[in-house]
Amino acid sequence: MKAYIIPVLLQMIGIMVIVAEIFIPSLGVLAVIALALLSYSLYIVFTSISTTAGVIFTGLDIIIVPLIVVLGIKILAKSPLSLKRELSKHNGVISQKEKLETYINMKGTAVTDLRPAGMAQINSQRVDVVTDGEYIEADTSVIVTGVAGNRIVVEAIL
Repeated sequence: MKAYIIPVLLQMIGIMVIVAEIFIPSLGVLAVIALALLSYSLYIVFTSISTTAGVIFTGLDIIIVPLIVVLGIKILAKSPLSLKRELSKHNGVISQKEKLETYINMKGTAVTDLRPAGMAQINSQRVDVVTDGEYIEADTSVIVTGVAGNRIVVEAIL
């Protein structure tokens, strides 16, 4: 019975090192140590105990090690070590101005040359605008034809 103590201890230490690798990124150093511990444990079992015991240890390793890895990753996702922060409106994060839709069909003046992007004065405010690829000179009257995200699309008024 005492012949099993060292291989079982090596197996347990190997599994603990795998768990440590999940929580402490070591660029694979801990994974190599865990692999060495598990391999040496199997070597001891196959050479000094019996082939049947070695097959049983190997089968348990094939089942237990992936379970430990999956469990460790799930625990990591819920631990304070992971980044849980979501960027959403519910948390007060705003990715674009909500008032941009109000600019649709408003008229203004190009402050800079629009090649196709530039600045325009719309509703007494300077805003970044783009055209659909056309060149518009400065001081040309423009109208807002669309808003896509943070982009205000304008056309020249003829």
